[in-house]
Amino acid sequence: MGETVYVGNAGVDGAANAGWLLGHFAPPGEIRHSTDVEVKWGVHPPGQARSRWATGEVRTTLLVLVEGCFRVELPDRTVRLAAPGDYVVWARGVDHSWFAERASVVLTVRWPSLPGYRADPPVLR
Repeated sequence: MGETVYVGNAGVDGAANAGWLLGHFAPPGEIRHSTDVEVKWGVHPPGQARSRWATGEVRTTLLVLVEGCFRVELPDRTVRLAAPGDYVVWARGVDHSWFAERASVVLTVRWPSLPGYRADPPVLR
């Protein structure tokens, strides 16, 4: 059995995997390996946007604003997260995109964690 406690830094540990800290992509046997959930520490400069809409999503997502101002675009609305702790949850099957209005830090949780999903790198607009 692997370690039962892991201590790290989200910025350091996430740097090697586009901010993702926990999920199917962590080495098997490591405590951060999970097929149940994924966790990301996203640090976004002002003007950064998702390069294209995510479609056909089969996971549920929670996105929490830690700092900054961040917009989540959904098919029927735009959600603006402006105060620390503001969050949005969207269900499986809901397409989405996002844009950092100001330098932002967000914590994203998705479930389940499924191999094969990889977002295109974000772009600055």
